Amino acid sequence: MDDSTPRLDATQLGVYLALVEVVDLLRHAVDQQLREAGDLSYVQFQLLARLNASPGGSARMTDLADGVVYSRSGLTYQAGLLEKAGLVTRAPSPDDERGVTVTITDAGRERVGAVLPGHAEVILRMLFEPLSPTDAETLAGLLEPVRAHMRATPPRSAATRRRRR
Repeated sequence: MDDSTPRLDATQLGVYLALVEVVDLLRHAVDQQLREAGDLSYVQFQLLARLNASPGGSARMTDLADGVVYSRSGLTYQAGLLEKAGLVTRAPSPDDERGVTVTITDAGRERVGAVLPGHAEVILRMLFEPLSPTDAETLAGLLEPVRAHMRATPPRSAATRRRRR
């Protein structure tokens, strides 16, 4: 390596590794709770929760993919599973003939309502229990500019697709 190669100092490496471990441990616990309480994957819950919170319970597939940072093809597969389970419906987008709009059903809203109490319990226990309210505010303040910086880059679902030859 030459001197121009980017490097993490010891503090940066430690922060990165701690953050990755915290996210992995929290996601594992949340995923386990969602599967047990609602037979949902983490991504399926994210989709349902976003639709549940959106005006009219609908969103375009591309917007959902951007929001949950998931590939278009992966989202299409997950939406298909949710549709088979009767938790969402899919239809052509009224604004864009090439787009697809996903809408949460009453059954989807019920499923979100059923898993939310346990979901909140896991998050409170694992993430916020060891933090004071001031610590939580500090963490939010630290993460917001990082999140905004990362979101300033176009999401994967908006990236140009490679053409197959």
